[in-house]
Amino acid sequence: MSSNLEVIILAAGQGKRMHSALPKVLHRLAGKPLLGHVLDTARALSPRAIHVVYGHAGKQVVDAFKGQTITWVHQAEQLGTGHAVQQALPGVAEDSLVLVLYGDVPLTRAETLRDLLSQGGASSVALLTAELPDARGYGRIVRHPLGKVERIVEQKDATPEEAAIREINTGILAAPAGLLAGWLARLENRNAQREYYLTDIIAMAVAQGVEIVTRQPSATWEILGINSKRELADLERTYQRNYARQLLDQGVTLRDPERLDVRGALSCGRDVEIDVNVIFEGRVALADGVRIGPNNVIRNSTVGPGTEVLPNCVIEEAQIGADCRIGPFARLRPGARLADHVHIGNFVEIKQSDIAEASKVNHLTYVGDSTVGREVNIGAGTITANYDGANKHRTVIGDNASIGSNVVLVAPVTVGAGATVGAGSVITREVPPQELAIARGEQKTIKGWKRPVKKSEK
Repeated sequence: MSSNLEVIILAAGQGKRMHSALPKVLHRLAGKPLLGHVLDTARALSPRAIHVVYGHAGKQVVDAFKGQTITWVHQAEQLGTGHAVQQALPGVAEDSLVLVLYGDVPLTRAETLRDLLSQGGASSVALLTAELPDARGYGRIVRHPLGKVERIVEQKDATPEEAAIREINTGILAAPAGLLAGWLARLENRNAQREYYLTDIIAMAVAQGVEIVTRQPSATWEILGINSKRELADLERTYQRNYARQLLDQGVTLRDPERLDVRGALSCGRDVEIDVNVIFEGRVALADGVRIGPNNVIRNSTVGPGTEVLPNCVIEEAQIGADCRIGPFARLRPGARLADHVHIGNFVEIKQSDIAEASKVNHLTYVGDSTVGREVNIGAGTITANYDGANKHRTVIGDNASIGSNVVLVAPVTVGAGATVGAGSVITREVPPQELAIARGEQKTIKGWKRPVKKSEK
């Protein structure tokens, strides 16, 4: 890729058809802002600078990408694409090759742009075009009878003959910064929109004898922009369908490719099975032989080989070992670390805890801020009371311990290896290894007690 490449991303539009207070480029596709997709693609080209032109609700846009290496350019008035590029060009080196992208066109592939850039040079303009069966709303590519590009005409300015052209301008182009500056300085707004069109530079380039080269993407979805919630939903399905096909090609079994959502990056080993309505967020890794049941949400987590996640679980920022069984209806919160052969059952919540090999927490239990040893069995209804209203405290349960049902372990507390805690106990002090601890009130029977009877209404 050219070492003098600089990218200008136009992201100043309000997006009125989105009917939202959120700037259009911050609406999310596959869990990421539209502009985030474009920035990732731009970075894949290794440019020496990325300039983002922002305008509507600008602070929100800038704040959404804090800490990233971006040159922000404010467009106070939105006077067209040509005007937007004019605002950014003073910050671009004169020897640069400028690539213009759009913050609401999220799925253009880096490979497509590399191909386009390979056609451009110090004395030519590279233009990405596409053939559409319905070209309404797009500028048309007007060519000479011999095939060379002559100019671009916008929809509202097109004659009936020009409107019948099916080759459209995607808006994406690459041009030398020096030439681009001269053309932009000559732009006029004599058109139906009273705007300064970037597309008008094509006719200027042709008149100057500059070659216009074109390339087309491999798929139409690469050049689709977002202007409404309907278009956003349609492109979301396109993205997810494409991702599902990639997974299928890698050998992943998907019970229904149309009912999968990946909002980040998903890596899968061999013989992975994923049921319907599963959502993956952030970075998720599934090892060989993992089975994911329906209706699960898994976020920024790793799942070890042979593990099964039963339906309706929420797993976030957790590490799960090999041959575990999770769920149904389990929740693993951030900091849950499970070793191999661990069972986490229905309506169990684990948070900031280490569960060692072959331990079981099967029913209606909360384990937080705890260290649980090997082959521990924790009964139904057990709670580690880890928060005193101000600070978190840790519970330690040794290897082979057995915790009965309906137990409260009031942290900080330690249950020794091999110890047993009787059902219904509230444990506030250390339980020595191999011992039985019972802490509950004495059962009493009140002889002759009568249950209250509801008074009859007169």
